[in-house]
Amino acid sequence: MQRYDGSERRALERAIGEISEIARGFGLDFFPMRYEIVPADVMVAIGSYGMPSRFTHWHFGKAFQRMKLSYDLGLSKIYELVINTDPCYAFLYEGNALLQNKLIVAHVLAHSDFFKNNVYFSGTNRQMMESMANSAERIRHYERIYGMKQVEAFLDAVLSIQEHIDPYSRAREDGFAWEVEERPFEATLIQEKSISRDAHDSALTFGKYATGQGSGRYADLWALDARLTEDEGGAMGEGAARQEVRPGRNKSGRGEGDDRAKADRTSARRFPPEDEKDVLLFILRYSTVLEPWQRDVMTIVHDEMRYFWPQIETKIMNEGWATYWHQRIMRALDLSEAETIEYAKMNAQVTAPSRTSVNPYLLGLKIFEAIEQAYDNPTEEQMRRFGMKKGEGREKIFEVREIENDVSFLRNYLTDDVIRHLDLYVFAEEKDAWRITTKDIEKVRDALIRARTNGGYPTIVVRDGDFGRRGELLLSHIYDGTELDTRYIEKTLPYVHYLWGRPVHLETVLEGGAVRFSYNTERGEVTKEKIG
Repeated sequence: MQRYDGSERRALERAIGEISEIARGFGLDFFPMRYEIVPADVMVAIGSYGMPSRFTHWHFGKAFQRMKLSYDLGLSKIYELVINTDPCYAFLYEGNALLQNKLIVAHVLAHSDFFKNNVYFSGTNRQMMESMANSAERIRHYERIYGMKQVEAFLDAVLSIQEHIDPYSRAREDGFAWEVEERPFEATLIQEKSISRDAHDSALTFGKYATGQGSGRYADLWALDARLTEDEGGAMGEGAARQEVRPGRNKSGRGEGDDRAKADRTSARRFPPEDEKDVLLFILRYSTVLEPWQRDVMTIVHDEMRYFWPQIETKIMNEGWATYWHQRIMRALDLSEAETIEYAKMNAQVTAPSRTSVNPYLLGLKIFEAIEQAYDNPTEEQMRRFGMKKGEGREKIFEVREIENDVSFLRNYLTDDVIRHLDLYVFAEEKDAWRITTKDIEKVRDALIRARTNGGYPTIVVRDGDFGRRGELLLSHIYDGTELDTRYIEKTLPYVHYLWGRPVHLETVLEGGAVRFSYNTERGEVTKEKIG
């Protein structure tokens, strides 16, 4: 195993300086860098937790054991990890040879440039290492007070829906403040400007939670049932609860007949007025059973998921950008013949195609190279119609790196030639065997885009927070042709019920028909029914 003594560290420091200057010369604009050389166990721990310091949970421990076993068996090796912070931290495996670390430094500098300049990262917390360390201490504090088992059980529920957030909605900053001309329940039912933290114990500060108690910002929410009963429109019903209301719209039924006006009044009562993508935040804010410490834990998970989300939705771009630049930086170094051959082997491993999955390093690289080539050598028609000029390829890829995510990157720049060159295809399991189902270019492109939409997770929205006028939660799957795994539904709905405190439902499409899954504690199991 390679161990870095004084002379080797100095050689690495010189290499880092040289590589950094080359990268700046190419136009890369990265954060100040901090490099740490760490042993395998530390590298695996950081990789499984996503950060050097984070709250503990068996979910991360399972990832650690899987990665550690793979490393011990020689099936995989983590050469580097880079953290989106300012300064940017890069962790290098102590077993790396100097040449390996040269490639890794070139690679992570491009990652840092991407973190700093891609618009989807612009709202991330650049001091997240410290924030996560503080959050971990708060959760340890709750474990001491409420017990590890209770905190772990609650985290089980929260982590089961952690991907179902909306990281870019303005409501994340301003609170839910939907505007409709006729407000539900004759009051501003859903309006909250902030959640404040207590300066002493870091717990969230809320009013009383029991229905009918308190007179603060939740008083109108606790009176929900009473106001509905008193409303002259009478029972709302499931169908009315699901009608759509858009924020700030005028009544369309005014003066057009009683039926139209009544429909508008019914629609205006929907809670929320429009489908809400941030399931986690909706439950955090409107569940009536959560204690202050539980809301704080949910806020921690929500904030951490918001931090990781840009990395999830730019995986192909980010790795392709880093690969593109490590290749060009390494070519600019004065390598010996032996080093050049060794580098070529390492680069080939990074960009090797896979039969069963998409290699983001390879796909992203080839798309960036195709963009550069197309804008370096536009056709006469492109120059005439679009004002393109020869030699603008490098400028164009910097622009793409700044404004796109994986979905728009694939939709706009994954050309037919790239698909053919990489021999991409769609495959599926048929009769107990995996088979290629199509090589049609449009279908391959659509499948890739669909796989990257919403970070690769199914889109679930809150359709109704007072389903059936019983305070039940109705979730809806935005069906895109891919069915949900019913095993996950059966495991997750009880967790959502635990967080919401009342029966929960999920509508989706299975085998071409609409179905509704439901869970409540009376039956103690998830049930399924067909719906019209």
